[in-house]
Parts: sequence; structure tokens; C-alpha cells
Amino acid sequence: MENMNYETVIGLEVHVQLKTRTKIFCGCPVGWGGEPNTRVCPVCLGLPGVLPVLNRKVLELAVRAGLALNCEVSGFSKFDRKNYFYPDLPKAYQISQYDNPLSGPGWIDIQTEGGKKRIGITRAHLEEDAGKLVHFEKEGYSGVDYNRTGIPLLEIVSDPDFRFPREAYEYLKTIRTVMRYIEVSDCDMEKGSFRCDANVSLRPTGEKELGVKVEIKNMNSFKAVERALAYEVKRQGELLAVGRPVVQETRLYNADLQKTFSMRSKEETHDYRYFPDPDLVPVILEKEWVEEIRSSLPELPGPRSERFREQYGLPEYDAGVLTAERPLADYFEAAAAHTSNYKALSNWVMVELLGKLNDSDSTVEESPISPEQLAGLLSLIEKGAISGKIGKQVFAEMFAGGKDPEVIVEEKGLLQISDEGELDKIVEQVISENPGSVADFRGGKEKAIGFLVGQVMKITQGKANPGLVNQLLRRKLT
Repeated sequence: MENMNYETVIGLEVHVQLKTRTKIFCGCPVGWGGEPNTRVCPVCLGLPGVLPVLNRKVLELAVRAGLALNCEVSGFSKFDRKNYFYPDLPKAYQISQYDNPLSGPGWIDIQTEGGKKRIGITRAHLEEDAGKLVHFEKEGYSGVDYNRTGIPLLEIVSDPDFRFPREAYEYLKTIRTVMRYIEVSDCDMEKGSFRCDANVSLRPTGEKELGVKVEIKNMNSFKAVERALAYEVKRQGELLAVGRPVVQETRLYNADLQKTFSMRSKEETHDYRYFPDPDLVPVILEKEWVEEIRSSLPELPGPRSERFREQYGLPEYDAGVLTAERPLADYFEAAAAHTSNYKALSNWVMVELLGKLNDSDSTVEESPISPEQLAGLLSLIEKGAISGKIGKQVFAEMFAGGKDPEVIVEEKGLLQISDEGELDKIVEQVISENPGSVADFRGGKEKAIGFLVGQVMKITQGKANPGLVNQLLRRKLT
């Protein structure tokens, strides 16, 4: 917030779709797309006389997520009915959790410009998703697709600990990474399996009391969240600067205009008339089961990044990139078991491998180059069998056909020339053919040696050992 008279306060509500085969209270399959209203049944449609039954896998994934977010997992929680009428809600209420959530409080650390910052998590509770309105603007009507109704969601509610929109951006990235690491969700924002609502208010600097809160919806990317918050902070600041009140409401973000627009007045908690769902028994968890789930958690990205810095001597940036996705971190470690040149390996993974994967729209799991093959390529370069430049050529061949680097080098005749006698003749030829550059080097122009080395590399088609060529040239010219 630019106006120093006010402080920005932001809280986020993140909805994570849990990765199950069936819905939270019935056996209907979970899927994306397809014909509208084909993955529904009397239970998720809320028809009279039906009884919901909690999906055990949903509970397991939710506990797993709560533990990964450093939350206290409650031994007793229950489901409540959140009552409101909207066309995409067939029962006219949503099954959620109110005063006895599954998890919370907890916390997660994010990386900011000023270093690490701990963000509190108020709660992480289970609920069912609603349906989806489909608008046919030309025809002048709307339809409702209930396929999404009853899909299991984990709502992660943060404390109002964010002071800048960029912190919200980093928090969402961190939450998404953690959820993918522990395999509870694919967190695909385009498919709606990772969604975020934001609450933002301004208060006089130094005040403890929160200002009037505005909720922002319809943000479909991390950048959209950051931009929507930045706009809303500016809008509220301008209102307060001229003495106008901020109205508590829900606003929608328009990504094309990069502005928020009023949608409706914001409901209070009591407007939902929460009460315990009489069709669902309370959830009572045994400590042994919770601890069993805790012991199955993988090393999380934060600690893993720190270990990469300590164990492999990598810079903070490299460690962050390599541990952002669990399969990529696993790939690096598998390759690191076959080489000790960890920084070179990091560069090849981040630049060459990720570049090729992005170009081919592939994931690291689909890489045609195995970790062992990449380590083998590095070994050839370290031993001087091939140059780094030839290494990139070999890498491209490996990616295209999946062959071992040694096979490609032999088939293509790419072994580096390190025979001093053979190179000596070529160096003499280059010196005699480039008197101007020779004179420049002897006159103190250090860059001239690079040109001469390049000429040798050109004649040998990149196969000459550049270090040896450099030595030979300097010996002859000095």
C-alpha cells in the first residue's frame, strides 16, 4: 500500500479439489468435462430420502494435507449445513464444516523479498463443491451442470497475515507445491481444482482493529490474484483518502480490464444459518491412524530445498527451482547419485532438460533422457571426451532418440581431439592465416585469443579440446 497512513490486511481462502475417484458423499465418478449432468445421482442431487456417506479416501487426503500444513488435526470434527439458495446448489445448502473443522490452527513459511515469513492457517476443513452455471448469452438463457456437485474440497483459510499482494502470490505457489508434493491434488487452476478467494481491507497504520472487508472472486491464476489485490488496495485507498466509506461486499475480478466489480453485498456467517448435518455422524479419528499418515508424508519442498543447498552445495535459486516439483527433485537426486559435479548437473537440468521438456510440452516423468544417462553425459564432458558445445549436440540427440550418450558420441565420431601433435598443426595453420588477430593479441588485446580459439574449433567442427588449444596458442604467441 503506497499510502503510509493505511496498512493493507489480506486473508486468503484456498479451495483444493482432493484427488479421489468418487465424490465426497456418494459413488459418482469425479472427472473433468464430459456431457453435463451425466455424473450425478440422487445423493449428490439432494433428492428426498437419500443419505450421504463420507468417502474414507477424502478423509485420509484431508488429514494428510492438514499435517503437511503443520495443522493440529482434531480427534473430533463434524459436518454442518451451510444454507443458501443458488441455482448451482441443488439441495439449497452445502455440506461443510463450521465450528468443529478437521484441522487447524497451523502455519506455512513463504519466501518474500525480506526473507522467510510465517503465515498462519486458521483452519483446513472439508466441504462439497457446488455445480456450475453455463451461460448461453446469444440464446438468452443459462443452464446448470451438476457434474461438479459433491466433488470433495479442502478449504484452507489463512490468517490475515499478508500485507502485500506479492506475499499472497508466493503463498499460493507454496500451498500448490505442498499439495502436489503430498499427492492430494493436481491443483490445476484451469480445471478448477485449485481456486482462491481473497479478503482485503485497509486500516490506519498502527491500528489493531480490522477495516471493512471486501471479498474478491473469479481469479483464475496466481498473477490474477496479485493484480486483483493490487487494484483493490488502490481502490479502497482512494475511497478512504476522500473520506468515503468502503462497503462490505463481494466483488468479481475482470482479468481483461484488470479491475474488480461489485457482485453482491457480503453475507455474514449468521446469514448461512449453520447447523449440524443430521444425516452425517461426527468424525472421530484415532491418534494411531493420524500418526500413520504423518509417517507416510514425503520430505516437503521447504526442508528439501534447504537440504539441497547443504548436501549438494547449490545456490538458493537452484535449490528452489529443483524442488518446486517433486518429480523434478527426484530426477535430480537420481542423477546426483552418479556424479559429484552437482552444480553442472543443476545447470543441465534447469536449462537444457527443462527447456526441451517445455518445448515438447512434456513432464519430467516423460523425459526420454534418464537421470543415469544425463549423469553419463556429464561424465564424458568432465573427462574431456567431448566438449561442452558437443555435449549440447549429444543432448539433443539423446532427447530425440533416447540413446545413451556414449553410443551417440561413437556413432557420430564426436570424441574430442586432445592429441597435442594433431592440434599443433591446426594451431600453426590458424596463426599463419590470421596475422591481424595474432598482432592484436601480442599488442595486448586479450579478446583476440578467443577469436583464434574459435577458428581452431571451426576447423575441427567443435571437436578440439578448447583448454588445450588455448594453451598451445598462448605458448606459441608468447
